[in-house]
Amino acid sequence: MFTGIVTAIGTIASIENKGDLRVVIACPWDPAGIDIGASIACSGVCLTVVERGGEEGDAWFAVDVSGETVSRTAQDQWRKDRRLNLEPALRLGDELGGHLVTGHVDAVGRVALAEDIGGSTRLEILAGEDIAPFVAEKGSITVDGVSLTVNDVSDEPNGDVRFALNIIPHTGEVTTLGDLSEGDAVNLEIDVLARYLRRMQSLAA
Repeated sequence: MFTGIVTAIGTIASIENKGDLRVVIACPWDPAGIDIGASIACSGVCLTVVERGGEEGDAWFAVDVSGETVSRTAQDQWRKDRRLNLEPALRLGDELGGHLVTGHVDAVGRVALAEDIGGSTRLEILAGEDIAPFVAEKGSITVDGVSLTVNDVSDEPNGDVRFALNIIPHTGEVTTLGDLSEGDAVNLEIDVLARYLRRMQSLAA
């Protein structure tokens, strides 16, 4: 379980195809604090550490990324030099600064608008009809592993959903969201509470 509060930006140092992808991610952490078998959210994707190394401030860890995961995550994410938002798994007693995040990608959205407004960035994301019922104004959503609040929502004629987010300068600087431009694909995870509420409604119908 995660909170959607990014603690570091990592960079894919290498990728090796072993059936699954063995991805090595460079990061500014202390390798002594990265446990083998630990879960780390990598731009919203929960992955398991299988190797680690380096030194404090210049560490690396390796994860295996299955074909299923590649098919369900943002296009072009798994390539050398790609920057990733990193968050280690939540520990009991840690501050819940964002919202509860599972690290499972529900859909891939696309940036329809990235516009500077008074120093902040307004992002508008287009996503498919499958997640449209779970996106609500003032609700929470995770974009590339970052917990965000939805500003407004509109439904497209084809059933897709378009929603707006405000990225303050700090968030843009400490995550990869400041790099996004129109047309970029992003990993989306809906609020887990919305998921359960929809299930309860379907059973009550």
